[in-house]
Amino acid sequence: MKDLIQSWRHVFKLDPDKEIGDDTLEAVCMSGTDAIMVGGSTGVTYENTVDLLSRIRRYELPCVQEVSDLEAVVPGFDLYMVPMILNTGDTTWIMGRHREGIERYGYMIPWELIVTEGYIVLNGEAAVAKLTGADVSLEAGAVSAYAQIADKLMRLPILYLEYSGTFGDMDIVRTVGRSLEQARLFYGGGITNAEQAAEAAAAADTIVVGNIVYDNLEQALDTVKAVKG
Repeated sequence: MKDLIQSWRHVFKLDPDKEIGDDTLEAVCMSGTDAIMVGGSTGVTYENTVDLLSRIRRYELPCVQEVSDLEAVVPGFDLYMVPMILNTGDTTWIMGRHREGIERYGYMIPWELIVTEGYIVLNGEAAVAKLTGADVSLEAGAVSAYAQIADKLMRLPILYLEYSGTFGDMDIVRTVGRSLEQARLFYGGGITNAEQAAEAAAAADTIVVGNIVYDNLEQALDTVKAVKG
């Protein structure tokens, strides 16, 4: 399953803390997207994650959990994606929570299903930036340097540029993409239409589309066509 990530071009991200109707969920899961990612920065619980996973499992496509809260980790996902926030001065979000999780649950962790993401958060208004204290005032060179730490020093399989809530600087995305050798470049943030999806997909290996699912389903579905069609 880990190898499948290398072929993903489009991923929908669904938040367990947000309501989604059955018809909308069916349209998303049957859209042709490569996978569903389940996760969010706040309000994620074991209960709402179990509920969303059980509904997604009616459809035959990969479903992964992006782990943001130890208490909300749910068995049954195909993969577990574990973020390490690279551009924060708070080691809680680089190693602290990870150490705590392994100390408490190490004997239960399915290591063969764990995929680590090197996260660079670049929108200061995003909940994840405020939660983690991310330094969002980075120039392209600094972002690229963080990306190379993830790619070349840490050998992480995924480098994730997170603009959560706003469409990012594609020049930075392209600069980062050129600096990577083995990590797959994920981009997430502010994709609301087919044009933005196509532009982001030209700069990154995989795009993650989230909020627009809840705001405008048709535009969300158009992002799949723009990337996969």
